[in-house]
Amino acid sequence: MSIRAKLQDTALSSAYVGQVVHMRKRPRVHRLQYRVFYLLLDLDNLPNLGRKLRLFGYNRSGLFSFHERDHGPRNGSSLRAWVDTQLDKAGIAIPGGRVTLLCLPRIFGYVFNPISIFYCFDDAGQLKATLYEVSNTFRESHTYLLPVENGTDTIVHHSFDKELYVSPFIPMACRYEVALRKPDARASIAIREYDAEGALLVATFHGARTCLNDAFLLSTIVRFPLLTMKVMVGIHWDALRIWLKGMPILPHPIQPSQSVSIIKSPRSLPDVRVRTN
Repeated sequence: MSIRAKLQDTALSSAYVGQVVHMRKRPRVHRLQYRVFYLLLDLDNLPNLGRKLRLFGYNRSGLFSFHERDHGPRNGSSLRAWVDTQLDKAGIAIPGGRVTLLCLPRIFGYVFNPISIFYCFDDAGQLKATLYEVSNTFRESHTYLLPVENGTDTIVHHSFDKELYVSPFIPMACRYEVALRKPDARASIAIREYDAEGALLVATFHGARTCLNDAFLLSTIVRFPLLTMKVMVGIHWDALRIWLKGMPILPHPIQPSQSVSIIKSPRSLPDVRVRTN
């Protein structure tokens, strides 16, 4: 029996509530922390989710909504088809498998996702690949596709070179080291960014799973009012604070011509940690 058949329809998508922490180590120490919730959405179940939830719209307006044009090729076409195409280019096949996306939804029609993660599972439920979709505040994005060496591991380690200009205070000549927990009762990601001198920035998210239903969505209006707008405002406010500490603004290079980087060697350094319980 496939992993999809074993899951109840209500379990195909869920939500994770937790903390995002950013810590810059040098040349000026700087820390940012805030509470957030993410949705984990099964791409094949999105139409059904949009019909089932009153407060959630799929490719339509709503208090909360998800639009396929906010991700991938950003033209409104099928995200599942786009992911399958990228996997095919990487020589990875998941016939009958699931693809889930960890992301922020639109709230009152607005969203900004600094990072979204696609988890690609085969029919047996083993993680075969991940796509890290990174976006900046200049309306640019870049996706890093990496294979998973052992799909049964709880924690996945990845390493890849930076291709997209993200922060105006961090150079392009950097490398990301990622430790990613496969979503279950918890979801975690830890990203450490290195330049030639060593660790420069650490960003983490740790969250606990909860049911994705109308009651949860309604409660988030009180618990996380205007969350997606606060994310964007918070990024710019934080940038101002960093600039006031004397950090220079680095030039913005041309965006990479290819929107997806397929990484062949996924291994990471062993000192990046995520929670295991």
